[in-house]
Amino acid sequence: MSERDGGPSASELIDGRIAELGDWRGETLARLRALIHEADPEVIEEWKWRGVPVWSHGGIITTGETYKAVVKLTFAKGASLEDPAGLFNSSLDGNVRRAIDIKEGEAIDEAALKALVREAVALNLAKKTKK
Repeated sequence: MSERDGGPSASELIDGRIAELGDWRGETLARLRALIHEADPEVIEEWKWRGVPVWSHGGIITTGETYKAVVKLTFAKGASLEDPAGLFNSSLDGNVRRAIDIKEGEAIDEAALKALVREAVALNLAKKTKK
């Protein structure tokens, strides 16, 4: 069932995921979501791959997966992004993606995260204009 069929929107599904987690992971995902929206007010929320929150603008920016021990933001083109604050701490071996794993009680550099989101959007839009 999709939003077109009268089903819930991606934003509503993400709200539901945050609520169903009901612990630090939900709080962390909600905070990361808010920071993504602050960095890019035009971001589009999607729900893909049977339950993964996705934020896009001109292409995928990042996904927000939740696991038992971490909340993971995977940047689709993370290997192409500058990361002067060293936020990327996972999926470092690949040629395309990079991820940030956040464990319970860990803080994230909010300004650096917003800068990564803005850089990812700029990269997506630059690649679109070249086509």
